[in-house]
Amino acid sequence: FYVSSTTDGTIFRANVKSNAAAQTFLPGGSDGRTSATGMKVDSKGRLFISGGATGQMFVYNTADGALLGKFNGLRQPTFINDVTVVPNGDAFFTDSQSPVLYRIYTAPDGKPASEDWLDLNGTAIQYQQGFNLNGIASTADGAYLIVVQSNTGKLFRISTSTKEVMEISLGGQTVTNGDGILLDGQTLYVVRNQNGVIVKITLANDFASGTVVSSTSNELFAYPTTIAKADSNLLVVNSQFNKRGDNVKP
Repeated sequence: FYVSSTTDGTIFRANVKSNAAAQTFLPGGSDGRTSATGMKVDSKGRLFISGGATGQMFVYNTADGALLGKFNGLRQPTFINDVTVVPNGDAFFTDSQSPVLYRIYTAPDGKPASEDWLDLNGTAIQYQQGFNLNGIASTADGAYLIVVQSNTGKLFRISTSTKEVMEISLGGQTVTNGDGILLDGQTLYVVRNQNGVIVKITLANDFASGTVVSSTSNELFAYPTTIAKADSNLLVVNSQFNKRGDNVKP
């Protein structure tokens, strides 16, 4: 698995089946990567990295660490937060500060390219003050993207074919401070960072509605931000964002 540093952009790699400590895979600052937030690895062994407030997006080869592509979102203000990869290899990135979804795709020359895939102005997603779109996931067939809007606690379904955006009904419930998300079949896990809980939601077959099943906390959580699945286990990142001040020990 891979985990990132938001403060200097270091990417660490470790094996879930080993007790060995995580090792530096990509040093902080390399390739101008001074911050890193959400990441995903695709079936081709490419690692996609969100660059947070730097407005950058990166693509690396996990076999040798080679940089395959580096792109800049052109919107301001910006905070490129999270990324998901669909089966055809397209990667979609959220921007928590500007109403846009970016896409990195394979150009005709075989190299990665980027575009402003969807302008969210005029859609069901209405940007407000604070952090907006954050975590993003995709259905197994790549038909839909699932996103969470942190400041409103709303979930949305976005069609990758028509770009239609609709709110996912949770029967009046919300997941404010929703950060990283994980979609496993019809089960969606939402990490509510400041709340220190992970919400489990069962989604309908069409992903248009869902039912909150449980909300789980743990004394070991330390401002959890995202979640990933490894075999039958769930891996949760303790960001300790509340410990980022000067002279504050982790």
